[in-house]
This record gives sequence, structure tokens and C-alpha cells, in this order.
Amino acid sequence: MSNFFKQTIASLLGTLLGLFLFAGAGTTALLLLLFAAASSSNTSPVVKDKSVVVFDLSMNITDREPSAGEELQNRFSGVTQERMTLRHVIDSLEKAQRDKRIVAIYLDGSRGVNNLGFASLKEIRKALEEFRKSGKKVIAYGVSWDEREYYLSSVADTIALNPLGGLEINGLSSQPMFIAGALQKYGIGVQVVRAGKFKGAVEPFVLDKLSPENREQTQKLLDDVWGEWRTTVGNSRKINPQKLQAIADNQSLLEATEAKTNGLVDQVAYNDQVVADLKKLTGSDKKDNTFTQISLRQYAQVPGQSLGVEKNSKNKIAVVYAEGDIVDGKGDDGQIGGDRFARIFNKIRQDENVKAVVLRINSPGGSATASEVMQREIRLTRESKPVVVSMGDYAASGGYWIATDSNRIFAEPNTITGSIGVFGVLFNGQKLANDNGITWDAVKTARYADSQTVARPKSPQEIAIYQRSVDRIYNMFVNKVAQGRKLPTQKVAEIAQGRVWSGVTAKQIGLVDEIGGLNAAIEYAAKAAKLGKDWQLREYPRESSFEERFFGGVVEEISTTLGINKLDVKPNDPLTVQIQKIQQEISVLQTMNDPQGVYARLPINLKIE
Repeated sequence: MSNFFKQTIASLLGTLLGLFLFAGAGTTALLLLLFAAASSSNTSPVVKDKSVVVFDLSMNITDREPSAGEELQNRFSGVTQERMTLRHVIDSLEKAQRDKRIVAIYLDGSRGVNNLGFASLKEIRKALEEFRKSGKKVIAYGVSWDEREYYLSSVADTIALNPLGGLEINGLSSQPMFIAGALQKYGIGVQVVRAGKFKGAVEPFVLDKLSPENREQTQKLLDDVWGEWRTTVGNSRKINPQKLQAIADNQSLLEATEAKTNGLVDQVAYNDQVVADLKKLTGSDKKDNTFTQISLRQYAQVPGQSLGVEKNSKNKIAVVYAEGDIVDGKGDDGQIGGDRFARIFNKIRQDENVKAVVLRINSPGGSATASEVMQREIRLTRESKPVVVSMGDYAASGGYWIATDSNRIFAEPNTITGSIGVFGVLFNGQKLANDNGITWDAVKTARYADSQTVARPKSPQEIAIYQRSVDRIYNMFVNKVAQGRKLPTQKVAEIAQGRVWSGVTAKQIGLVDEIGGLNAAIEYAAKAAKLGKDWQLREYPRESSFEERFFGGVVEEISTTLGINKLDVKPNDPLTVQIQKIQQEISVLQTMNDPQGVYARLPINLKIE
């Protein structure tokens, strides 16, 4: 009954808010002005002297802001998480570094960690290192850490681990899932066409294990990322990388006391003991329940103009966030719609106030057609103003396609990039249908009139036609890379083949110009546009409006009151995790809408764990 009441009230309030939002421009505008006036007296969080910024490592961190529709839908569905953009996280850490009221940052790993890739973690880690250089403290606490959590937390001055906790250091792995046997069992036929011997994206549909080529590239990628992990963690903890390798090979999971003995943590302590130390650091009264603090999300709302973080200028540097799968058309939230992003670049190109563009790519690729639509607009934009690329966790295949015509490409050492190759997957349900009493017949006016059918496998002649299309687009891809990177076509042909590279190796072979994060790319763009210090960022797709942010806050308050704003969406049991992997792969297949059926994409299930 309680759940029914909550759902009913939430649905009713959602309907009323929807009606209110769209009831009329005049009434809405008037009410918004009244709400704005009522809240304008105290819109900024209060920061007390000797405060600690609490960074909840379980917070969802993404490149882009959620849209208003996405935010409202998530609030009322009860699947929301605390969320910040990577840019706001880095800016807030820089602001805290300069803020005399802030004495430390507390990395709270007690609730687990998000699923950020190592490249994004690297950017946050750099910001924390700069914070430490200012003389302020970074304290980390956790219960159960793996390589991803520890990679970030190892930057801290003091690392504390719960006595019951553990530290998993057993190296990195990738365990792709192959569904060819299931497709065969249920009578789903699969035919593939591809260009590039390393194009592993099709393998889950036709093989039951990694091909030698795919195994080779995956091993090289893991070795590069693991090597960077050992070097970075080793430097912070003053531990030889060889010792970290020995721990991974021989111990794998360390108890809290073992982690301390090996120099991986400084303290074995309970949460209340860490809080007691933080109370001393902040000069909090012993009678206080906790230390003087402000969450990172709240601190992000503190104005930064007086601290030199936020700027006001008529000269704009546009930061375009391309995050998600690349799809043809407009695309949905969380996708990179070719037409939608092409319009964004068209608008930026005609805006005289925008002096330079930073394209932030966090994408495994997708539709070749959509990639080309965007790449054309990016090339035209570069003719009038600098375009600089910042690669996130993934910027591969179609994600690399749209980067080729930029002035400069930045990547982190552990960015996954390259994958210059294309493929097509052709499904048919003939056996499945026939086994269940369904048959087809056809009448046509030309030999290939029914070549798009799923009623039968493609003939050798039809496969040859598809292969010619894939080869043509692959050659176009290779030539674009050669022209954009000013590399001999033969060299690009050798390093292409659909092969995946780490950022550090991509720099060595000429696919990337510099190792660095988003801030480094922005600084280069300002320099290329000769702006000096006179510039301000403008982000695209544009952030939500005041009305959207206001009602998002209203919904959050209502949802919190009803107790429907939190839902654990991170299952820990291995079976559920594997089922989710299957669901993710199916959802990716549903986004594959290229009009030619040709894709430039990473393997669907390439995950580093």
C-alpha cells in the first residue's frame, strides 16, 4: 500500500508539474520570476572556515549535463544518482585549491566507486595532485577497493582502510562475451563484412573466443594501461612497479593489515576514527557529530569569480561534449546524433564570439554515415577557427573519425583510441522462422530487389556488394586519417586495420599529438586563437535553463520527501552483472541505425576490469 501511495502521488505530481511547465508562457514566466526573486537572497551554499570538501567516489561523473527531460524522467522513476560533469569536478577541485576556507579534500570510498574509465580518473587525479601541491591535505577512506578505486585514492596524503576491508590488486583483464552459439541455437543467421584484420567488433556474433589478432591487440592495450597504473600508483606510494606486479601475481587480494605492511595504505581504521582525525584538522568541537564539511556537489555551486576560476569575457571557447554511441539522425539523450551535432558545429561556426572549439570525445563510435556528417561540419569549422580534440576514456573508430580534421589531438595515456576500421553485420531469421512453421516467398523486378530481407541469408553476390561498400568506406576512413594527421597513406594502412591503441602508443605512432586532459586542450585552444587570458567557456549541448534546473530541484525535493529518489542500480552478484552485459549488447545493437548498414565502432563488450 505504501509503494502504491508513493507511485500514485509521484505520478500525480509529475502530471501537475508537466501541465504547469506547458500551461502557458506568460503564467510560467511570471511564476518563475517570483520563484527566482524569492530564492535570489540566498542562492549560494555557505562555506565555513576550515572546511573539508567531501568527494563521494560513488557519484556518477559524466562529460555532459543531463537534459531536462532526462532529469525529470529519472527523478520520477526513482533511478537517480548524484551526478556531476567531469568539467565541474575538475573546476571545483581547482577552486578548492585556491579557497582559503578549504583545508582538505576527503575521498569517501565507503559507498564504492563509479564506473569511470582510467582516462577520466587520470584527469581527476591530476587535479587532486595540484590540490596537494598547494599544501592542503587529501585524505582517502575505503572499505573494499579494486584497481580503479585505488588508482584515484592512491594520490592521497593519508589512505585509511577499514579493518574488515581489503585491497584487490590482481591486474587488469577483459572478458568479452560471445553469443555466436546462442544465435546458432535459436536459428539466427549471421553474416559479416569488415575491413581490417583487427576489427573485433563482429567477433561476438561469429566466434566462440578471441581471434589471434583481437587477442594480440587487447593484450597490448591492457599492458599499456596496466603499465601506466603501476607507474602512477608506484610514484605516489613510493613503491617499485615491479613490487606491484609481484603483489598482483602472488597475493591478488590483500587484507587491510597486509595492505598497510606493503605500504599501500597508511592506516587501518574505522570510519569514526577517520572522522575524529578530520574533526581535529578542521578544529571542530568534540561534541560535534562530524567535521566541518561541504559536499563536492554543493561546493560546485559556490561562485568562483573571486578565486580566479570563473571568467567573464565576450571571447568564447566552445566545449562540445560528444559522449555516447554515434547514431544517424538526431539521436536520443546519451547518444551522439550526427545531424544534431552537425547543427551544433554549424551554429558555432557562425557565432563570431566563439573564437575556438574544443571537441571532447568519449565515444566508442557507431554509424559511419553520422561520423562523416559531423566530420564535414568540423572541417568547415576549422577553416574559420581552431578546433582542438580532447579524448576521454574512449575515442575510437567513429570517435576517431570525427577527430581527424582537428588542429590538435590530446589524449590521456590510458585513453582507448584508434580502431580505424569498419564492418557490417547481416542477420537473418530463416531457420528460426522455418523451425516454427513460418516461410516466405518473394516476387521482384530485379535480381537484388529483396537484398535487404531478413528471410534468408545473403547470396555470395550480395555479400560481395556489401563488401565493396565496406571497403570503399574503409579506404575513405584511411585517407581521412592520412590527410588529417599528415601521415603517409601506407603508414596509416599499417596502423589501421581496426586495431585499438592506448593513448600513449597512439602518440608514438602519430594518431595523437599530445598527452593531456581536457584542461590542456582548452589551454591550447586559447593559445591557438591568441586569446591570452581573455576568454570564457561555453558548453554544448547547452546546459539546462533556469526553469529546467529549478524544476529539477523541485522534483528532487519531492522525490526525497516521498523516499523514491534513490535506487541501487549497481548489482554486485556476478550472474546479474553478466545478464546486464547481455542487455547492454542488445541495447547497442538497437542503436545501430546507419542507413548503409556500415559501422565504425569498438567491440561492443570491450571492458577493462
